[in-house]
Amino acid sequence: MTKTILITGASSGLGAEMARQFAARGHDLALAARRTERLAELRSEILAAHPDRRVAVHPIDVTDPDAVFAGFGALREELGRLDRVVVNAGLGKGAKLGTGRFDANLETAMTNFVGALAQTEAAMEVFRAQEAGHLVMVSSMSALRGMPSSMTTYAATKAGVAHLAEGLRTELHGTRLADKIKVTVLYPGYIRSEMNAQVEQSTPLMASTEKGVAAMVAAIEKEVGSAHVPPLPWAALAPVMRHAPLGVLKKMI
Repeated sequence: MTKTILITGASSGLGAEMARQFAARGHDLALAARRTERLAELRSEILAAHPDRRVAVHPIDVTDPDAVFAGFGALREELGRLDRVVVNAGLGKGAKLGTGRFDANLETAMTNFVGALAQTEAAMEVFRAQEAGHLVMVSSMSALRGMPSSMTTYAATKAGVAHLAEGLRTELHGTRLADKIKVTVLYPGYIRSEMNAQVEQSTPLMASTEKGVAAMVAAIEKEVGSAHVPPLPWAALAPVMRHAPLGVLKKMI
């Protein structure tokens, strides 16, 4: 069944590839990001490959709550409804705590957590009005445990957004909306994107953008509660990351 899917951070990386793969599966798209020229290029690319799809684009800076609410409303009005919202926009910037780069850590915190909160609020207003919807929160495998050095703030934001979504799922459980509004949390491992371009290319754990996003899309389409993606090796590594002694964890990461 065709769904209307809003994806934030859709101008590049995982968001853009999700848009391509969802369109190939027959879904309509609402694409949001700051870089409008890239959104326009992606829209043209998708419509050239799938001319029967509907693709709406809207500039949204997720650190501007007013822009988030206005943008979600405009996209819903243009497409008639929003069946699924993928909270994907984020930053990978960060620095060791106490080294004079509070600015970088604050930017990451505001984008990844406060921005995700605004997106979740806007999405849930739509879903509560419709009494239907699917919220997808893109977290990270780094959310499973506190990470060191430049990853500390990033990992903390990803843990925060996972708890935000899981708290919402707990709220809905046992209510009349539990079967109508679904919540999925994704925990991606290393998937090639602009955000992690600095990661060593030769790491055996790095999945291609296409393969990694295919695993994300498959989990989203199943509307699972949570998923570590790609499943191999991340589903197997998840309990190790959660419970390994610190010495072992540091060697792993």
